[in-house]
Amino acid sequence: MFDLISIGDTAVDTIIPLIDAKILEKDGNEFLSLPFGYKVPVNPSVSMVGGNAANNAVGSARLGLKTAIYTNVGNKDEDEWDMRIIAKFKKEKVDIRYICESPQLPSGHNIVLDYKGKRTILIHHQPWEYELPDLDSCKWVYLTSMAESHTRSNIIDQVLNFSGRSGARLAYQPGTLQIQMGQKKNNNIMVSSFIFVCNLEEAKTFLGIDISEKVPVKKLLSKLCDLGPKMVVITDGSNGSFGFDGVNFYQMGIYPAKLVEMTGCGDAYATTLVAGLFYGKDLKEAMKWGAVNSASVVEHVGSQKLRIFNGLILLCPDYHQLLLLHFVLREQQALSSRKSGQHLLTVHSHIRDSSGGQNYYASKPHAKHTPDGKTYYLGH
Repeated sequence: MFDLISIGDTAVDTIIPLIDAKILEKDGNEFLSLPFGYKVPVNPSVSMVGGNAANNAVGSARLGLKTAIYTNVGNKDEDEWDMRIIAKFKKEKVDIRYICESPQLPSGHNIVLDYKGKRTILIHHQPWEYELPDLDSCKWVYLTSMAESHTRSNIIDQVLNFSGRSGARLAYQPGTLQIQMGQKKNNNIMVSSFIFVCNLEEAKTFLGIDISEKVPVKKLLSKLCDLGPKMVVITDGSNGSFGFDGVNFYQMGIYPAKLVEMTGCGDAYATTLVAGLFYGKDLKEAMKWGAVNSASVVEHVGSQKLRIFNGLILLCPDYHQLLLLHFVLREQQALSSRKSGQHLLTVHSHIRDSSGGQNYYASKPHAKHTPDGKTYYLGH
C-alpha cells in the first residue's frame, strides 16, 4: 500500500532570470514588458523537473511518505526530457510504475521568466490521452493540474471511483484549467474531496467572482466548503493562509524568508499541509507545516531546490521550535554547501535545547546561536 499517489501533469521547467524588464499596469493588471525584436540579456538559466504533480510527489517522498505518481511523459524522437523526468523520480524514491510514455508526443516543457522574485510562466500542456492505470491501494490521492484533453477522457470518474472504492482521502489542488472550469464542472470532485487548496485569486475565479471584488476570506472558505470538501485552505501570498474545517476558521501568517524565486511555493505549502494531515495533525497544525516549507522554497531558485526538512519536520512536535530548527539547518546547509557542493544534509545527529528542552534530530555536528538567545548544539 502507498501512503500517497499523486495524479497530474509533469514538465521540465526552464527558469530564466531576467536582468532588466518593465512592469506596466493597465486596468488594475500588471504586465511584464520586454523590448520587442531584440536580443535580451539574461542571467544564467536552470532547468529542472517540475509541474504540480511532480512537486507534490517529490515533496511527499522527502517528507517520509511512500509515494507513487501517475503522470504522462513524452517519448517522441527519443525525447531526452522523458528519461530526465523518470530519472528524477527514481532518485527521489518516487515509485514510477504508473508513469505512461507516449511515443507520439514530447514531454511538457515550461519557460519560467523570473523577475524580482516573481515569475511569469509560459506554459503548454501536451494533449495527453489519460487512462488511469490499475492502482494499488493508498491512503491519500493528490489530484492536481492536467491538460485540457483530460476533459475528453474518463480520468476524473476513474480517480473518484478509485478513491471511493479504496477509501483513500482525496486532496484537490486544481490547476489553472480546472479553476477556470468553475464549481459546476468540478462538482463531483468537490463532493468527494477531503481537502481543497487554492490561492485567493483562484478561489474567486472558481466561484465565479471577479478577482477585483473584495470578498471576506471567511465567506470564500464557507462557500467552497459548502461544495463538499471537509476542509478548505486558501493561500494569499504575504498575507499567509486561511483555513476552515467546517467548524473553525484558522489564519496562519508567513515565516520570514528572503524572496529569491516563487516557483513551486504553492505546491510546497499544499504538499506539506497534506503530509501534516497524513501524520495525524489537525488543520491548524498542518497549516503551520505548510507555511514553514513554502518559506524554505522561496529562498531558492526552483520548485524543489531546498525542502531542507527531508523528514525532519516529523520529529519536531513544537512549531516554534521548528522555526528555530529551520534557522539552524539553513545556516548548516550553507556551511555544508560551501564545503561539499551538496544541497541536502544526510548525516543524522541531534539538536539539544540548552535550556533543557527536548531533543530534535538534525544533521552535521555544529553549534549555532539562534535569535532567541539559546544555543542549539548539533552533535552525536
